[in-house]
Amino acid sequence: MSKKTCPLNREQLEALTERFPTPFHIYDEAAIRANARVLKAAFAWNPGFKEYFAVKAAPNPYLMKILKTEGFGSDCSSYPELLLAESVGLSGDEIIFTSNDTPANEYVEAVDLGAIINLDDISHIDYLEHCAGIPTLVCFRYNPGALKGGNEIIGHPEEAKYGFTREQLFEGYRILRDKGVKRFGLHTMVASNELDAKYFIETAHILFDLVAELSVELDIRFEFVNIGGGIGIPYKPEEVPVDLAAVGEGIRKLYEEKIEQAELSPLDVRMECGRMITGPYGWLVSRVLHKKNTYKQFVGLDSCMTDLMRPALYGAYHHITVAGKEGTPHDVVCDVTGSLCENNDKFAVDRALPEMEIGDLVVIHDTGAHGHAMGFNYNAKLRSAELLLRENGAIVSIRRAETVEDYFSTLDFAGLAAFKA
Repeated sequence: MSKKTCPLNREQLEALTERFPTPFHIYDEAAIRANARVLKAAFAWNPGFKEYFAVKAAPNPYLMKILKTEGFGSDCSSYPELLLAESVGLSGDEIIFTSNDTPANEYVEAVDLGAIINLDDISHIDYLEHCAGIPTLVCFRYNPGALKGGNEIIGHPEEAKYGFTREQLFEGYRILRDKGVKRFGLHTMVASNELDAKYFIETAHILFDLVAELSVELDIRFEFVNIGGGIGIPYKPEEVPVDLAAVGEGIRKLYEEKIEQAELSPLDVRMECGRMITGPYGWLVSRVLHKKNTYKQFVGLDSCMTDLMRPALYGAYHHITVAGKEGTPHDVVCDVTGSLCENNDKFAVDRALPEMEIGDLVVIHDTGAHGHAMGFNYNAKLRSAELLLRENGAIVSIRRAETVEDYFSTLDFAGLAAFKA
């Protein structure tokens, strides 16, 4: 069981809204740091262990800088994400660039930063060489196909657009070896929001076996395996978080058996978690604007799916509490909605919640990853602010709310007057 709480009570939230109007996302620095240290401790047995925070989960340089001070790198998948990593002082092998259908300029930027290039397809070897040159260290993303089950978020591996087949791995590393590359990594990522600890141990098992086979057949040596991210969080109160210590210990035993006994060590274990690092430590705070009673009851908020699209996108559950009514009976079944012109703009459907009044503050939990990051501007909605609760209790803005001027800034109003319809 996971208890869903917010670090600020109703009075504190109300006071905060005088400075920062709802809706806004707020993150807890102390909790994020503590969680980062738990992950590192689980893999302390591996001297080269490194976590590359998946920037796509929460692309905010303030959060990235916090994680940098905890020893984390960045997992980037686009040119702007590379620039964000650079902005917080990351470079070289502190960055891994994992992308697909990659434009040439993005490879050029990654190579210029000295980032680890994680290629998604065998055809990208020639593409990379032509546009940016082959770096001294290259990694391939492995798609294990039917060997590994996926889940509803990322799909079945054999249907996914990502990665090399097993046969392509052998061919690809042979090509790189013959081009003079001496340093190699191996990566996979086939699940998202997975709560079964055994899943990640099994992933390491597959990669360790592959490293052994590739090393012998091709006479090359691997520096690291990246077992990906995908560690889930307990969005529902009845769910149990992944036991990170158990994951680390299970992988340690495999490492001794598969890597050390085969004299393939040292081999660094690396990860690229995003959701489990920041996800549970972010909240979307919104206010009740309207109540509607037709064929069912609706509670309308001043936020919408442009602030948090996971529930609308694939029916994801996010726990909801009403500030100051945490202990009140949940005896009203309602849909919690936003104002977007889409009927799936709902944060909850048929959810039992306390009786709400117009003006109540509503806290939507576990939005610290894939929350603000997945925002958009449909219906000309403006994206909300991001706030940070510092370790000393201060609350600071780390991204202001969008303005109408921001939204219009890419439109050429100067040319509109001369435009003849």
